[in-house]
Order: sequence, then structure tokens, then C-alpha cells
Amino acid sequence: MLPILLLVLFGIVQLGIVFNHYITVADASRAGARKAVVSRQSANPTAAAVAASRASAVNLTQSKFGVTVSSSWADGADVTVTTTYPYTVSLLGIVVKAGTLTSTTTERLE
Repeated sequence: MLPILLLVLFGIVQLGIVFNHYITVADASRAGARKAVVSRQSANPTAAAVAASRASAVNLTQSKFGVTVSSSWADGADVTVTTTYPYTVSLLGIVVKAGTLTSTTTERLE
């Protein structure tokens, strides 16, 4: 019975880590979109949005963390920030599930 309980416990821990990473990815998307909206008059608002997203995701491995910003930067246009991060759920060294966490935030330019 103990091995089954440990397997379930390890599964719960792995899913908790994935959920924590998803919350971080979603927050990074929101932070990047907000920074893009308020800094659209700057010299490079795309770089500002990417920097804000990366700064919000400090607990993730930055080399695996992806940020995409798209907008026409015209008055009243939308800015869309998409963040991605890969995940794996493994139990006892066996990968049970793998994929990519993705979050997209769209805000209207002020």
C-alpha cells in the first residue's frame, strides 16, 4: 500500500509545481501587456513588454521561457502578449505528460 500512496503523493507534488508555473506564466503575460500599454510612446515598447514579462517570471528558467508581443501600436489598437513555458510531469523518472503552458493577454492601447 505504501508504494501506491507515495506514487499518488509524488503525482500531487508534480501537479502542484506545474500549476505554480502556469500561474507564473499567466502573471508574466499580464505584466507584459500592461507594460506595453503604458509604454507605447517609448522608443521600443516591444522590448519593454518582453523585459516586464521576463522580470515577472523570475522563478522560471529564462532560456525556456518564451514571450511574443504583437501590435500595430496605433491609437486604440490592441496589444497581445503571449508567454509560453514547457512542462513535464514525471513519476519515478517516467514522463507521464509533457507539453507547453501558454497564456495570452490582450489589452487596448491607451
